[in-house]
Amino acid sequence: MSETTETIFSKIIRREIPVDIVYEDDLALAFKDIHPQAPVHILVIPKKPIPTLADAESQDHAVLGHLLLTAKRVAKEAGLENGYRVVINTGDDGGQTVYHLHLHILGGRQLSWPPG
Repeated sequence: MSETTETIFSKIIRREIPVDIVYEDDLALAFKDIHPQAPVHILVIPKKPIPTLADAESQDHAVLGHLLLTAKRVAKEAGLENGYRVVINTGDDGGQTVYHLHLHILGGRQLSWPPG
């Protein structure tokens, strides 16, 4: 899926849908997942609409790095000193349901492996 389409995350960025925002800057937005899969479950999204990680291009390298550093910052602020998992689901087989790139930060308990 390479075309850019309207998603729920586009509406969240525009503040049309309320969420519990934990971090925001010019490039990224982080908010608590409304269907948490762990005691701490935060999504980090780029404000630029990139449908999937597979759709990211070389000019997106700065925003991709920024998303990981944002995940690190948000995890620390959420008190995840004992560790956490960062997940990017890509495409249908990867379990992606919203086609706007997003990172899941999961923590607050021991996470099992394999994940699914």
